[in-house]
Amino acid sequence: MNVQEVLQQKLGKEISQSSNQEIYGALLGIVQELVGKKEAPAKKKKIYYISAEFLIGKLLSNNMINLGIYEEVRAVLAQNGKDILDIEEIEQEPSLGNGGLGRLAACFLDSIATLGLSGDGIGLNYHLGLFRQEFENRLQKELPNPWIEEKSWLIKTDVTYPVSFRGLKLNSRMYDIEVTGYNNQTNKLHLFDVDSVDESIVGDGISFDKENIEKNLTLFLYPDDSDEQGRLLRIYQQYFMVSNGAQLILDECVKRGSNLHDLPEYAVIQINDTHPTMVIPELIRLLMERGMEMDEAIDVVSKTCAYTNHTILAEALEKWPVDYLKKVVPQLVPIIEVLDDKVRRKFEDESVAIIDRNNVVHMAHIDIHYGFSVNGVAALHTEILKANELNNFYKIYPEKFNNKTNGITFRRWLLYCNPLLVKFLDKQIGTSYKQNADDLEKLMEFRKDEVVLNRLLEIKHENKKGLCDYLKNTKGIELNPDSVFDIQIKRLHEYKRQQMNALYVIHKYLEIKAGKKPSTPITVVFCAKAAPAYVIAKDIIHLILCLQEVINNDSEVSPYLKVIMLENYNVTNAEKLIPACDISEQISLASKEASGTGNMKFMLNGAVTLGTEDGANVEIHDLVGDENIFVFGAESNEVIAHYANSDYVSRKYYESDPDIKAAVDFITCEEMLAIGQEENLNRLKNELLTKDWFMTLLDFKSYVETKENALKAYEDRKAWAEKMLVNIAKAGFFSSDRTIAEYNRDIWKLDI
Repeated sequence: MNVQEVLQQKLGKEISQSSNQEIYGALLGIVQELVGKKEAPAKKKKIYYISAEFLIGKLLSNNMINLGIYEEVRAVLAQNGKDILDIEEIEQEPSLGNGGLGRLAACFLDSIATLGLSGDGIGLNYHLGLFRQEFENRLQKELPNPWIEEKSWLIKTDVTYPVSFRGLKLNSRMYDIEVTGYNNQTNKLHLFDVDSVDESIVGDGISFDKENIEKNLTLFLYPDDSDEQGRLLRIYQQYFMVSNGAQLILDECVKRGSNLHDLPEYAVIQINDTHPTMVIPELIRLLMERGMEMDEAIDVVSKTCAYTNHTILAEALEKWPVDYLKKVVPQLVPIIEVLDDKVRRKFEDESVAIIDRNNVVHMAHIDIHYGFSVNGVAALHTEILKANELNNFYKIYPEKFNNKTNGITFRRWLLYCNPLLVKFLDKQIGTSYKQNADDLEKLMEFRKDEVVLNRLLEIKHENKKGLCDYLKNTKGIELNPDSVFDIQIKRLHEYKRQQMNALYVIHKYLEIKAGKKPSTPITVVFCAKAAPAYVIAKDIIHLILCLQEVINNDSEVSPYLKVIMLENYNVTNAEKLIPACDISEQISLASKEASGTGNMKFMLNGAVTLGTEDGANVEIHDLVGDENIFVFGAESNEVIAHYANSDYVSRKYYESDPDIKAAVDFITCEEMLAIGQEENLNRLKNELLTKDWFMTLLDFKSYVETKENALKAYEDRKAWAEKMLVNIAKAGFFSSDRTIAEYNRDIWKLDI
């Protein structure tokens, strides 16, 4: 394909005379045509990956990389006085996900297509996403995040299905986003919507009438569930997703030759967390509707569905009162009651029942009893599930439990977001790592090569300068590229412990005020959204924003320490921040983070992890060795014991350690209260002293000591470059291609 000719033909005029908007539209059309030509041929058995969210990010450049035309397009644009980066800015990022769960699902779709597997994603077409985050008076403000434009990646289909709720029947509409693999085929992400959704019903912020289902059903991802109407809306959404998905799956399988009695030979349904759990009773209902006996339908579905657990947090394992289900999907309740009855007849242990004594349905219990596989997403996570959180189920079904450590797609998180590093790697170790990530290990040959190490340092510095320029031009924020970039970007949750990082910032501020200045300036970057109803998480954001103002305006401290919190965290922000990071903050309380994938992206781009022995940090530690990671804090067994014994008292640490006391007291000191909200700051301080459920103060001193060690290690630039090199070289294990190959080998068993 001659890019210059095809692009000019699409534009109808010279490229140099075209606007960025026109060029974006033309490139979108070209890429969609090319992607469409690579659609996967139908195979007998197919994987359907059902997920409430797919955080796919901008698609233009990612698709061009996978099609092998990115460099040619970039060069043609440059020859015509255009910058591909400016074209990329035109594209709206799809608002279809929130955090790690959704980003993982996006990586998995990429890898399924890259490996040539027959498989599609199934989700919902959210019009306004989670929310767009803005900061006002140092507080998070939630606004709609519209993304659907006349020209977008969404392809409207003529596929529609009837979906019945209590007293309401809707007809869906399916939209497709094509997912192209790297030098391979194209699969699809099927997104269901309803034509009657009305964005104009959204009032102040993100408030809307939660009872007007016809108009609100696919407006927002995770609508506020702090009231009954919000919780019911979530059930409406989840059922709408799985009913459409189940109807599509059955239709496609019949078209491929299934008689439905042999459904497991034609379909595997991977249930991504508990949000799609109702696909199990819904499939049973649909099979019975088509003439199958209930017992056989249950057996068929149990051999078709597999469940991925993403959490150790009990509150994140969804539970719905039977009364709620009766109000929304009464047709499923008799089926769920039968499923529960079968469990109760087999097992005396009340804890494994589907409907508990409070008449609440445990969605994960449906998945475990009536799916054929249960997988965790990191080695430690899976072991905790087996030994603790799901031990009662593991004793019943040891053969169902398996681990599939998460992965990331290197196409987006290296080839696209770090072209300087890619060019260097291509020259140093060849290009085979783009297909086989394990070949990054070849970089280890250069571990002591000073020329290589110096070039790695130069690349990192250039990426830091690039981030500084971007932030100055787009947000008016000035950062020092010669400072250490210490970055924590992820969903705001107490277990991820942004509050501990904030306390460190206070500790460092007080040290500098006392005359103890760091050798190298430190820039601490946060980026995170808090769920609208998560009060303490929003208080932590308020604390960080107050610290940002106090510290950055202090002429005595700001040359040595700077704090910024960027608003509206998304894939686009991550793509700019990750290549520029020196120290990757992965500081969740041990035993609480299932895996993490940000830790993998930072590692791949040459950042060094500062983290607890939690989630995939454990596997990173194993791969890079003690000298190339900074580990601190209580280990998972100790944490689990504290919970079991209820013997952790945060106030003891506050009262016995002057550094902890000084940091915590600063939250409500005079200068903070002068700019902050007294209610928010007092509430957060009180939370740390009376509850601190995720043991911030337990690990704080260890965190401070280890972080200081990391900052000291950074001073030896050659030794630090070697740490960077080892992290990049050992990152190959965390390719989502490897993860998906394992899913297929152990669970899906599709033909390749």
